[in-house]
Amino acid sequence: MNWLPLLVLFWPLWLKRHPEQQSPIWKRRSLILLISLLTARYLHWRITSSLNLSTSLSTGLSLLLFTAEAWLLLSGLLPLWLAWRRFPDRRSTMDQLNKQWQASDWRPMVDILVPTYGEPLEVLERSLVACTHQNYRNHGVWVLDDSGRDDVKELALRLGCHYRHRPARTHAKAGNLNDGLRHCSGELVAVFDADFIPQRDFLENCIGFLQDPSVGLLQTPQTFINADPVMRNLGMERWLLPDEESFYRWIEPVRDSWGAVVCAGTAFLARRSAIDSVGGFREQAISEDFVTGLRLRHRGWKLLYLQQKLSAGLAAETMADFVRQRQRWANGTLQSLRLPDGPLGPGGLSFGERMAYLEGVVHWFNNMPRLVLMLMPLSYGLLGTLPILITSREALSMLVPLWATLLLSIGWINRGSRASLLSELTGWVLTVPLTLTVCANLMGHIGGFRVTPKHQKRNRGSFSLVLVIPLLGLLLLNLINVFGLVTMTEPLNSELLNSRPLGLTWAVINLLSIWIALRACWDPAAVDPTPWQAACLPAELEDSEQRWQRCRITALSESGVELELAMPMTAGANIRRLRWTDDVPPIPVLLERIHGNRLALRWQDLNDQTRQRLILWLFCRPHCWPERQAPPEWRAFIALTCRLFLLPSRRPFHRCLMPQSPAH
Repeated sequence: MNWLPLLVLFWPLWLKRHPEQQSPIWKRRSLILLISLLTARYLHWRITSSLNLSTSLSTGLSLLLFTAEAWLLLSGLLPLWLAWRRFPDRRSTMDQLNKQWQASDWRPMVDILVPTYGEPLEVLERSLVACTHQNYRNHGVWVLDDSGRDDVKELALRLGCHYRHRPARTHAKAGNLNDGLRHCSGELVAVFDADFIPQRDFLENCIGFLQDPSVGLLQTPQTFINADPVMRNLGMERWLLPDEESFYRWIEPVRDSWGAVVCAGTAFLARRSAIDSVGGFREQAISEDFVTGLRLRHRGWKLLYLQQKLSAGLAAETMADFVRQRQRWANGTLQSLRLPDGPLGPGGLSFGERMAYLEGVVHWFNNMPRLVLMLMPLSYGLLGTLPILITSREALSMLVPLWATLLLSIGWINRGSRASLLSELTGWVLTVPLTLTVCANLMGHIGGFRVTPKHQKRNRGSFSLVLVIPLLGLLLLNLINVFGLVTMTEPLNSELLNSRPLGLTWAVINLLSIWIALRACWDPAAVDPTPWQAACLPAELEDSEQRWQRCRITALSESGVELELAMPMTAGANIRRLRWTDDVPPIPVLLERIHGNRLALRWQDLNDQTRQRLILWLFCRPHCWPERQAPPEWRAFIALTCRLFLLPSRRPFHRCLMPQSPAH
């Protein structure tokens, strides 16, 4: 009857019939209880029946493995139990508060601060065009240029922005923002990184929440106009979601229910008096946003989270930059533990708030036990030692019910913002570098602030050796381990014989994960770094005789467009312009490539006004960024398997596309 524990799997399967956000809260709570009970049952069995204490080596390895498992399981329960509460979705009140505010006579001056340090003009221009075209007109835009470039100053003044270059570049972004605060006087302050593009209704939708004088800051989600390196390098942009989706669609709302919203450093609106009350942005912190938000909470200001996507930015463009960005976040979060106004600082925070903030700290420590799980299968084939005593029956009755329940539940409980298995497999590329970062931080070595490069051209594909060499070492060790398990000729004792299938399965999963991580490290060439958006738009194409032919746009960017005609274009046809909306004038085009009835075109002779209107249409329309759902895991896994030995092409008709909501 060892199959009886598997009956618990029917519960998450039954719950998955309806989305979590449309289900009563008792269903979420029942699943949290089920996972907690299965975790307690599994850990009790691990302590009492599965430790291998026969030798000093097996004892050490067995206790190390148990500690790693227990840490990951118990730390995984923390965000689940934080989700026991109802958490607000303020999108339902956004329109109502907007109407209340519009009916009042409060029209606060808003200073929009855009700190910049070396970003390409193409990137900065998107942000400034969007900031200067807000529907709410009582605002000013401040370009805080820490690089002191003349072309940035010329761009800022041409677009009607204030320009500020401080004489001494100290304390990185926080110092730059504080210098800007000393030169502006608006009642409210919005902050956007230089690569972030707010929608035209950003201020209109946010100001209403600050009618409550106790609200110090309103944070909105981050989304991206390009695929992150993991998605792009694996060719999985249709199948995977960025890490940030889970944070902004589940973790941040859960923390909001405890009053522990995390300030993310961009796409937020704050009350100037609140920022002033804590002495400005925290200058001695790597993560000035996280710690400034904590300081506001310590002072009693409310931090709110609005789940509506009202802006979009650029994700890191190479795997090395992606990893370095996460290392900076880890350093900044861990550094906050040492600060008096961090999550462990005295006074101001409730126990629930502290636990919600500390959950974000625990997240970075999880990389250390993950590395243990990566290395532990080597003990089977290389050392001939069992780190866990387990039979097939025990695996079926103890291991499978817990892990299968987790796999079935995570995607449902986080509202389709994250896959259960694929997110873990693709995340292994971060395990080694983040483990080193955490260890270095614990020993007192804290890295500094570094701007993530954006809009980089790459004439050829490349690997980052810093990331690849540790993975190649792990791959080699695991291959030797698997070979040893398969070809083992020495007489085996009963325990080793019974555990060999588990060791072999574990080693094969490790090999697959390491290969996925290696594949994700290959950054393809990017001759044109402009982000492309998927589309399905009716349009018209003009020929040299001023006749308009109907077509359908399939992909769109600031540099060009791809479209389909009803029938292949006749030889020698000369195309001139494309139009698809009244918001953008017909744009002259140049044929780049043709394939059957599909055309790849480049924009020609874009003047400043047309380029600005194209930017506003591409990135600043209300509701243009969809809330995607993670696809069925089995289908995504098949898609990933098919791509493991193929390098994705980024030529015309095979571009890396990010989806947009249909234009209205």
